[in-house]
Parts: sequence; structure tokens; C-alpha cells
Amino acid sequence: MQVPAARIVFSQQDQQEIHEQMAGILSSGSLTLGRHTREFEDTFAAAHRAPHAVAVSSGTAALEIILRSVGVAGRDVIVPSNTFYATAAAVTHAGGRVVLADVDRATLALSAATVEASLTSNTAAVVLVHIGGLIPPNVDELRRLCDRRGVPLVEDAAHAHGSTFDGRHAGSFGVAAAFSFYPTKVVTCGEGGMIVTADEQIRDDAVVYRDQGKAGFLGNVHIKPGYAWRMSEIHALVGKVHLRHLDEFLAVRARIAPLYDTGLAEIPDVDPIPVPAACTSNYYKYVALLSPALDRSMLKKELKEHYGVSLSGEVYEMPLHQQPVLAEEAAQLSLPVAEDVCARQICLPLHSDMTEDEARYVVTSLGAATTDLADRAES
Repeated sequence: MQVPAARIVFSQQDQQEIHEQMAGILSSGSLTLGRHTREFEDTFAAAHRAPHAVAVSSGTAALEIILRSVGVAGRDVIVPSNTFYATAAAVTHAGGRVVLADVDRATLALSAATVEASLTSNTAAVVLVHIGGLIPPNVDELRRLCDRRGVPLVEDAAHAHGSTFDGRHAGSFGVAAAFSFYPTKVVTCGEGGMIVTADEQIRDDAVVYRDQGKAGFLGNVHIKPGYAWRMSEIHALVGKVHLRHLDEFLAVRARIAPLYDTGLAEIPDVDPIPVPAACTSNYYKYVALLSPALDRSMLKKELKEHYGVSLSGEVYEMPLHQQPVLAEEAAQLSLPVAEDVCARQICLPLHSDMTEDEARYVVTSLGAATTDLADRAES
């Protein structure tokens, strides 16, 4: 059996619908910011119980627009070191200064404790990343800290389509949230992003920023330093069709994850990141931590070459403060938890159409591969 790292799910029926409606888009002459974009925004907002949603060209653009709207230029923005580079890049491009903070080992995310040490009078925002689709259960404590200090909490929800904590959806914990529709995400449109917010000013700013800072779509008066962050009608159509299956995709992932939980309980030296009772993860990633005795690169090689199982990309294999591009911001910085979890985490393959047989095969293969490596180390 072969189990790939990722599998993008579009049914034949969905493909046919997209094909037919694309013809209508191409013949209409309305190729951007049209009906499909508005419908995608409305349905995404409804799916996340949010008052407003604004579609843009990428998750990175969504985050940068939010940061521009809350006004981070010339000031500090606290970002977890355990995140994708785009989180920090959005800060830099919005004119802010990246301040990297350590994470909570239980959630791989920021907490009030890890943020408080970095808060200063120059802090303009805190960016909370929902790693692997898990909203950290201490999110309210972090929000209260930010509110006391008068600092906006922004959610990087690139991984968290449909995830909830205590019945509340990703996107409802900060002033605004940025979602991504990159191909591997639970919902995709190829490339794209979405801003979700209850703040009308952020919504209005986003509409202006995404279209070159123009005061109106048909005018040519520019009132903000915007960019070409529009979502095309074709991307919006694809996203709208894919979004219809969000509940179905979440159900499949929720059925597979417990099989992994049970299987990993029998495998020494591989411990999953647990999902607390009040959290409903979308399981964009199923994250586990390896014992320091296991070599991750060797394990991944063993699984792929001998068992046909490809582990999906880590979240993440190198913390931001060790990335060369952020060497200046991270000079002499030591963030021990981020360093540890980034060195030891793996992500088991989990697809929106994954079968139980595939999941069991992954667990069996993982157990065999870890045993093989242990035996070789002893010989």
C-alpha cells in the first residue's frame, strides 16, 4: 500500500460543476471580485459564525492586511517561533518588527505565559497561530492578557478551517483572523486567503487594501497603500465548491484521528499532541513528538522507502529564530521549547478521504519502522 503525505479531494461531480461554471465566468467578463467571490465570502463567514469575511489572494496577504489595519508599522509584533515563515513575513511587510516568543509544549502555540515576558509599551499586536488546526485551550487567558495591555490579538488560522474551542470557531478569539486556501489545506481553492472579523473597520480596510488601496472598485482614487491582493472569480468558485464539503471532511478526519491515538499508544517513543476535551480540531495535521532516541530523517526515509508511507510536512522542522532570513531579529535568542518540539515533531498523513485501512497501515508501518531503527541501533 502507498499512503501519500497529502491528497487533495475534489469529486468528479465537483470537477464537473467547476468546469461548467468556469465557462460562465470566462464569458461574463467579470473575472475578479464578482458574484462568486461574494458568495464564497458569505458562505465562509457563515461556516465560521463570523459577521464578516473578505477574500484575498493568499493567507499571507490576509494576515498582512489585518496587521496593516491594526497599525503595526514601526512597532513590535509578537509571533511564535514555531510557525511558518509567512507569519513573520506578514509582520515585516506591514512595517512591523518581529518579536519571537517561545511556545507551550502542550499546544505548540503561544500562551499568556510565553507572551507576557515579551510585551512592552511598543507592542502593537500578538499573533496566535493555531498549529495543526488546534485552538489552544488557554486562548481566553491570552486574550484577557492582550485586552489588559491594550494589544490586539490576531489569529493566524491558516490551519484551522472549522476548528472550535468551547463551541466557538477559529476567527472569533481575536480582532480578526487570517485563513489560507493553499492546496494542502482542509478547504482549498488552489491559492487564496480569507479575513474573518467582527470589526467593521477591519472589514472596510481590507476591502480597500486588497484592491490597490482604491476607494472603490470602479474608481481610480487611492486612499491606502494597498496591493494586488484580489481573489479571482475562478479561485472563488473552486473555494466555494470545496467549502460545501467542510463538515464531511471534518467528519472523516475526526474518525481517523482516534485510530492514530489508539495505535500510537502501543508504539514506544512516539507521543501524539493531545486534543483537550473542549477543543474540536480539524486535524489539518496529526502531530506527534518523537523520543530524542529516534532520528526523524531516518524514520521518514524508512517509512517511505520500505513501507510506502510519506509523512506530511512538519509544523515546523526549524523554528523561526534559527531561520537565516530572521538572523538579525533573533540574534542570540534561545527559545528552548520551540527548539525541542521543532526537532522532534512528525505529522502522520491524514486526508479528507482517508480510509480506516490506510490509517491502520500507517500505524503498523510506523511501529515496524521504529522497531527496525531501534534494532539497527543496538546491533
